[in-house]
Amino acid sequence: MSSSSLATHQAETSPDAGGAFSFRVSDEPIDVPAEQATLSDPGAGGYVAFEGWVRETNEGRRVVRLAYEAYPMLANREGRRILEEARQRFGLKSASCLHRTGLLEIGGLAVWVGVSAAHRGEAFAACRYIIDEVKHRVPVWKQEFYEDGDSGWVNCERCAAAAGPAQSNATSTAANASHGHTHEHDHRHGHSHTHDDGHHHAHAPQTTAPQPAIASRLPDYARQMALPEVGAAGQAKLGAAKVLVIGCGGLGVPVATYLAGAGIGSLTLVDPDILEATNLHRQIAYAAADCGQAKVLLLAARLRALNPSIGLHTHVEAADVALLDALVPRHDVVVDCTDRLSVKFAVNDAAVRHGVPAVLASVHQYEGQVQVVRPGSSCLRCVWPQAPRDGVVGNCAEAGVLGPVPGLIGTWQAFEVLRLLLDLEAPREGVLTVDLLAGQTRFLRAPRATDCPEHALKQTVATDAPLELPSLAAGLARGLCVVDVRDAAEAAANPLSVAHHHLPMAALLQDLQQLPAAENGWLFVCMRGIRSRSVAEACREAGHAAAYSLSGGAPH
Repeated sequence: MSSSSLATHQAETSPDAGGAFSFRVSDEPIDVPAEQATLSDPGAGGYVAFEGWVRETNEGRRVVRLAYEAYPMLANREGRRILEEARQRFGLKSASCLHRTGLLEIGGLAVWVGVSAAHRGEAFAACRYIIDEVKHRVPVWKQEFYEDGDSGWVNCERCAAAAGPAQSNATSTAANASHGHTHEHDHRHGHSHTHDDGHHHAHAPQTTAPQPAIASRLPDYARQMALPEVGAAGQAKLGAAKVLVIGCGGLGVPVATYLAGAGIGSLTLVDPDILEATNLHRQIAYAAADCGQAKVLLLAARLRALNPSIGLHTHVEAADVALLDALVPRHDVVVDCTDRLSVKFAVNDAAVRHGVPAVLASVHQYEGQVQVVRPGSSCLRCVWPQAPRDGVVGNCAEAGVLGPVPGLIGTWQAFEVLRLLLDLEAPREGVLTVDLLAGQTRFLRAPRATDCPEHALKQTVATDAPLELPSLAAGLARGLCVVDVRDAAEAAANPLSVAHHHLPMAALLQDLQQLPAAENGWLFVCMRGIRSRSVAEACREAGHAAAYSLSGGAPH
């Protein structure tokens, strides 16, 4: 694998960014003045640049030269993503990043990042963000040649720890157009001088002592890279990948944890829920002291501790159709880890619409199932054309579950994601079922339905329709007829304190004609508000507009 075959001078520019946004890996020397010229913008008040130079020492060993190798297609793609993220996050006018490949001598310029923004604060923050993300996510490898004749390859995500530039083989340069330039070089002396252009340049010494304790905390992927199907090329694919995980509970915890450990470049976590004590026996990333906090933020913190090199994005909100349509196209794989059927079908439909692979799973008591949906293959609606309503099958809170069951199924999902990203043997079309009590797995073939693409594209699931009321009192104030849709045992264990009718959900959905006469409409009640919501939706679809669900379920 030679530098000349892998490193090409291939500029990649985002045409819709509104300014110059360019990322490339190249074996050509970096022309800093030319790059600076591309960032010129009369509306920019701040210009900041980072320069990474080849240093003569690394962890106490004398270095005589370096060599970088990259996968240009993957590197340029991930680099463009990083610049686009920085543009959206910091409102940049323009940005450029170049990373050298090939052989570099001591003092050579290896990395250059330049940004311009309306204000210097955004420019400084964006420049730091870009170089950190590039070091952690872009598939570039460094080979160090030492004075003693030894050499070794280092994945570039090991070159810059999140704690700061003192742990990097590159040194930083920051410049603000409206307030002069400040350069920080890795010299063991300090000095300052003024150039004819009127800008003041201050050179300051920087600590370069090795920090093996911090470096050792970064993941080492040697064990999985030893697999012939993975190797350096496979690890590069994982490092460039973006995965969307919907749900941070019993399935989402093992999925996200194993993907973070594997070195997935970027994980996006979506979940609206707050951690409860009843979650802890199966959602083992969390602690009792965490109860009352958002799962998404808790899990993100655990993943950062596990692997500081990955990118993490969090959404403390429900995964409705609008959010899925915004997020799914920006990822390489989407993983459904929820316990709501409506969300699972929404994830399936979004994946089909946007041509993104999806890994779906569900758990019921001692059983679970996993389905991989790839572009052009069978999907969830090929098996179930019409989505069953939420509550028809009990979730973990209602039906019960032993902790290892979602742990096992979530782990299986994580494997399927890695299988997709590494281009391992393609998964079969259908559904894998696991029965832990029986100790059996079965695969149910499900070929693609001929009418499925049109069906999936037309389906939308309104997971947040405004049909809930906050209390029984609110329903009574409207003159609604209260209908308890719980099973007989549930209703007897926690009877309602107001006048009501009892009609179990399964029987009611078979025949809505059983609804009691009600002049002003109905308020449906179940244990947690999931089944009652499904009944209310069914009534509205049947033309009964005044159908409501009691949010949160029956009072205790």
